Amino acid sequence: MKFRDTSSQQGAELELAPMIDVVFLLLIFFIVTWQFARFERDMDISVPAAEEAENMDRQQGEIIVNVREDGSIVLNGRVVSEDELLSKLQSISEAYPDQAVILRGSSEANFQAIINVLDQIKKAGIWNVAFATTKPQE
Repeated sequence: MKFRDTSSQQGAELELAPMIDVVFLLLIFFIVTWQFARFERDMDISVPAAEEAENMDRQQGEIIVNVREDGSIVLNGRVVSEDELLSKLQSISEAYPDQAVILRGSSEANFQAIINVLDQIKKAGIWNVAFATTKPQE
């Protein structure tokens, strides 16, 4: 009777620890990025329509300033005053001189409120400003 030598056979082993580490890192990454994206967009705002509106890829480090219908200013998911907006934008402008700001004004907002926000952006020394629009519904 001949017995097999089981000690010489090597099977393929799958190391699960590194794979679990990668899965957890990806999970943490997506949770963190989802939280930042949630604060930057104020869903209560319906931006005006424009014929030349384009879909733009989101750039890392962009600041989105929302002006609601009632004239309130939202920055990073928090309602701020014009003075608070100015101080935050000034500190950002000092650290990053070419910082981009996207201004999302509600189509129902008073234009003076949007002009006031533009004035604060200019006082902060930020020159790279874009207005958010959508394509008109057909």
